[in-house]
Amino acid sequence: MALNDFDLVLFGGSGDLAMRKLLPAMYARELASALPATARIVCVGRHEWSTEEFLATVDATARPHVKNFQTEVWQRFVQRIVYVPLNATESASYQALVAALRHDPHITRVYYLATPPHLFAKICDNLAANGLATANSRVVLEKPLGRDLASARQINAEVGKVFSESQIYRIDHYLGKETVQNLLALRFGNILFEPLWRREYISDVQITIAEKLGVGNRLGYYDTSGALRDMLQNHLLQLLCIVAMEPPASIAPDAVRDEKLQVLRSLRRFTPTTLAQNIVRGQYRAGHVDGQAVPGYREEPDAPAHSRTETFVAMKAEIDTWRWAGVPFYLRTGKRMAASLAEIVVRFKQIPHSIFPQPTNTFQNNCLVIRLQPDEGLKLNLMAKTPGDSMRLKPAELELDFRETFKAPRMEAYERLLFDVLRGQLTLFMRGDELEAAWDWVEPILHHWEQDESAPIPYTSGTWGPAASSALIGRDGLQWREEALPED
Repeated sequence: MALNDFDLVLFGGSGDLAMRKLLPAMYARELASALPATARIVCVGRHEWSTEEFLATVDATARPHVKNFQTEVWQRFVQRIVYVPLNATESASYQALVAALRHDPHITRVYYLATPPHLFAKICDNLAANGLATANSRVVLEKPLGRDLASARQINAEVGKVFSESQIYRIDHYLGKETVQNLLALRFGNILFEPLWRREYISDVQITIAEKLGVGNRLGYYDTSGALRDMLQNHLLQLLCIVAMEPPASIAPDAVRDEKLQVLRSLRRFTPTTLAQNIVRGQYRAGHVDGQAVPGYREEPDAPAHSRTETFVAMKAEIDTWRWAGVPFYLRTGKRMAASLAEIVVRFKQIPHSIFPQPTNTFQNNCLVIRLQPDEGLKLNLMAKTPGDSMRLKPAELELDFRETFKAPRMEAYERLLFDVLRGQLTLFMRGDELEAAWDWVEPILHHWEQDESAPIPYTSGTWGPAASSALIGRDGLQWREEALPED
């Protein structure tokens, strides 16, 4: 699909996200010859730089994050970039942006707000006051999209005064990952799994996003956020929705988002009792990751000595629908873990009766593993006969490696999502009511923790989190996938 000509305006254009992700993503589109000849990228920032001075920063800061660098393509790409110094909170300052933008009704304008969320409303108001919020405009909101239900509703209301819902793109970069979209293809492009995708055949679902990294230079943000707000309320719940939603009538944006919303509204709410039983929060302490000693969370630079911020969350969630009643969904995320990975594990029930000499408790459950990172692909665990004259079965794997199977160049998450914004495709973006439904479910957990004086459970860096996480899933007679894998 060819793109219309556009002006992409990056608020926070000199910031970390723009340099590490957004500009390299747009370079990748340049490399693919997918950008209109006159399309431009207008970077907005507080520094009083000229465009030439800004491009020197881009060359030093963004270029190292570019993949498949080609000098000729890079030179062509940076010619698209314009820099505009601007104070986002002052309406008069936007006249410089008015002068920099092209005033052609056929040009799409995209305003990407890579800024703190408290600036969203002010920026949108100032765009409107200066005649820049037009019918051909779109606005992209980068997380965090609030820190509770009230603030999320406020963001929706304030941005909604200026832009219609069809113009608002709430970005979750996990939805841009190729494997997440392949999960849609797996579920709704094949007949194989649909008859089995229900409570009668599925034992449990595990969704894990684990990071070896600590908080790094994000401590100022992270200590007021924590793992629940930073990862679970958005990324993990969005993955859960795609696994659990009913088949939409089409791939059209609202058809998909209507079904995801129904999942969020069907999540069983926690009571004080079930919350204490079914949620584990932890905080990493000193340990070793990849053989290197690393400090605990409270020993990180500028960390509060008695911080109660969680860096790990594991929970058991349940969905009260006919399809999923009684099937536990285990969600887990943490920093300073044993490995960096993101995966969805769908574990099927055991066979009802063994016709072989082995009892069923020696069989491994069939398991579908959807790996999002680091190596994207699918694995299906089956039982197969071992070679020889005896009828002995052992686990075997069918594996689909997306990179090996599909040799075409792959789009990174931000590249995909920016491309979708530019062509007006909303399917992979959260709708306002989705955002509010997610916060509505998460908020009682936050309130409980605020009233609970106990600290998160400490866990050693380089492990899979607190032992209480294994106990949580173990009470149901289950194990996390890495615990169930046979030792080499």
